[in-house]
Amino acid sequence: MSFNYRSTLYARYHSTQSGRAALVDSAALHDREKDRFRREFGPLVASLSREASVFDLGCGSGSLIAVLKEMGFHRCLGMDLSPEQVQQAKQWGINEVEEGDALAHIRQQSQQYDAVLAADIIEHFSKDELVELLSAIKSSLKPGGRLLLRTPNLDAPMASVFAQGDFTHENYLNASSLEQVLKAVGFTHVSLQPSDMKVAGLAKELLRRLSFALLTVRLKWTLFATGRSTRGVLLSPNMIAIAYA
Repeated sequence: MSFNYRSTLYARYHSTQSGRAALVDSAALHDREKDRFRREFGPLVASLSREASVFDLGCGSGSLIAVLKEMGFHRCLGMDLSPEQVQQAKQWGINEVEEGDALAHIRQQSQQYDAVLAADIIEHFSKDELVELLSAIKSSLKPGGRLLLRTPNLDAPMASVFAQGDFTHENYLNASSLEQVLKAVGFTHVSLQPSDMKVAGLAKELLRRLSFALLTVRLKWTLFATGRSTRGVLLSPNMIAIAYA
């Protein structure tokens, strides 16, 4: 008899992973996620018409949908496998979130969405599944539609903290391999950028920026010293990709 680990892990994903790892209660985590999404995804969707049709794949507790609604988007749909997280979204009044298999849903769409958002989700698919997922997303987008995604970055210092900190992660990418797979399935004008790394408190944030600048010099020197190029290398814990259909 085969056993699917996902049914066990995703059933209580918030309490066993996202909420546990955050070290804060669910309300505080929700607000923290919204703040980061405003900084990371807000500028990337600002140019979209507020009539745009947007799908949030693997939406979790709906924090990104909440940010979209604050920005004036009203044709949003989010979907997640975890009943626990969907229930939380409903508690926050985010009724645009549904429990379900987002991959199965996206397979059935053809040029339906102006944008598909996929924050912290593609790492949960095997390589074969990921190619299928990205191909389905591309087919679901209207011509010129955009995919915005965030995923752990294997080139980051101590990358295993994010990349392997979740048992449900199936694949690990860096900027080069992420761009490769997006272009291979037919996306155009692919660009990648570092994720937000801001920490609370002005003094802490200034210290973090200085520390990261020094660390960047050291790591790029290491690449140079070993005869490798630093071009296109990202060092942030997560990376964000923007790709057009």
